[in-house]
Amino acid sequence: MPEASFLEWFSTYAYQPNLVYAAIIFMMFASSFGLPIPEEATLVSVGLLAFLATQTDTYPPPYPDAQSVNKYTLAAVCFVAVFLSDLVVYTIGRVGGYRIKTSRRLNRLLPPGAMLKAEAWVMKHGALMAGVFRFTPGLRFPGHMTCGMLGLPLWKFILVDGTAALISVPTQILLIAYHGEIILYYLKRFREAVFVLLFLVVAYFIFKRIWLWRQRKSRVQNV
Repeated sequence: MPEASFLEWFSTYAYQPNLVYAAIIFMMFASSFGLPIPEEATLVSVGLLAFLATQTDTYPPPYPDAQSVNKYTLAAVCFVAVFLSDLVVYTIGRVGGYRIKTSRRLNRLLPPGAMLKAEAWVMKHGALMAGVFRFTPGLRFPGHMTCGMLGLPLWKFILVDGTAALISVPTQILLIAYHGEIILYYLKRFREAVFVLLFLVVAYFIFKRIWLWRQRKSRVQNV
């Protein structure tokens, strides 16, 4: 797809705000539960939509008075989706307790030793890790679940994780919404490199999942 056609197609979603907000909620929950959907890539993409919605001369609305993605509403929706998804994972750990740690099904989905590593860090650093896990994609899901599993007080989790999300998420959205031309410049200049990088990231996650599945299957057969 030519560059101009791609941006024109992509910009049409800038005038489908309800679809975008719903997609954000789904993507953030999927990312928090460990699916290979980089949270940062989602935030950059929707932030860029908010920027394109302001460029009506280049990317006009499909019809007069079409409702567009609002950057402030978008920032709020992203923050709420991120924070609530973290809170759900924490709650699962809090309710599940020791059963979570010993669940074979769960451990088959996680990198080897992820729960043990997260547990050691939470026991050593306490509530601080709730914020650290927010910025650690590979340990975000097991880390927040471990916070609940080890009985980290709810108010501490909300304070630390909520503060981390409030600092990072709306800031990213608004910066891109106001200065999206920088991203467009580099996207146009290094288009091929960007797509190759995205392909490599997706391929890495897929092959990593396959390798982990084979490793666990081999261990089960050898028991």
